[in-house]
Amino acid sequence: MNDGTTTERPEHSQGGTYTVEGQEFVRDANYISTRITRDGEDGYAVEADRYRLIAARACPWANRSIIVRRLLGLEDAISLGMPGPTHDERSWTFDLDPGGKDPELGIERLQEAFFARDPEYPRGITVPAIVDTRDGAVVTNDFAQITLDLSTEWAAHHREGAPRLLPEDPAERDEMDSVMRRVYTEVNNGVYRCGFAGSQEAYDEAYERLFTALDWLEERLTTRRFLLGDAITEADVRLFTTLVRFDAVYHGHFKCNRNKLTEMPALWAYARDLFQLPGFGDTVDFAQIKEHYYVVHTDINPTRIVPAGPDLRGWLDPHGRESLGDDPWGGGTPPGPVRDGEQVAAGHSPLSPA
Repeated sequence: MNDGTTTERPEHSQGGTYTVEGQEFVRDANYISTRITRDGEDGYAVEADRYRLIAARACPWANRSIIVRRLLGLEDAISLGMPGPTHDERSWTFDLDPGGKDPELGIERLQEAFFARDPEYPRGITVPAIVDTRDGAVVTNDFAQITLDLSTEWAAHHREGAPRLLPEDPAERDEMDSVMRRVYTEVNNGVYRCGFAGSQEAYDEAYERLFTALDWLEERLTTRRFLLGDAITEADVRLFTTLVRFDAVYHGHFKCNRNKLTEMPALWAYARDLFQLPGFGDTVDFAQIKEHYYVVHTDINPTRIVPAGPDLRGWLDPHGRESLGDDPWGGGTPPGPVRDGEQVAAGHSPLSPA
């Protein structure tokens, strides 16, 4: 049903603002599309120690950028600022940092960096965002392009042995792009269409589309270790950040409850496989994830009660997927230990026991 009405909703800081049009969730995909490139064509040239990635661990779109930065070894080239898991109608805040300010930018709210770029900035204050530390202004918040550019434009700053997340072969790249489009529309965004549906009809349609896609992924991953084959790619990063939140948040909070991730054998083993690889699970903070969704989405959860579960220990169970491919790094090497100051807090993950 589409009655022609448009209703603004408050969840505006994960990957873009959105509206409910005719009771159906619609994400606003208009971002600051400026790019940081080797030739500086958009006015921002690749330069080590100039830019700061602002990425909340709670947000799946931001989590992508944290993972890619770590896999490629860009920690020395691009610093990382991490807002806390909750925000108000204005902005993400740096409430986890001493004095409530980002230690490098000196701001309390990410909003300040957007207004430094455009004092009349009209859209949502979203993460991830890359900020130019020279003037404190946001360069871009185009989350999909950010990770692609980290792989290509920042190649001179990659660590030795960094995996190739974007296939060189044109046919393989076309296949990856096709897979990523379906993962985005049906899964990454699909869980939000379920959670923020404004009518039974809109929810039923979103639910059907989501689980049709998950069944397709279950079948695809039964015979291959990763989405494109034997090695990880950008496509795996994009799917992982939704799967890792599925049972903790989307199954209950967003009513994506035909079954849990743990009840889909191939997808659950695949998700554990990625989680246990350096660069994936060591970026995931389950406590922040749950706090964000259950506290910020007051229209869905007005009591703001954060569930105690689920039990996270299963994420470390053996996955047995080595038989489908024995080199997840595609001839490269895993990243080293997590940098000091970037570790997930103790007790917030099975990888960071209390």
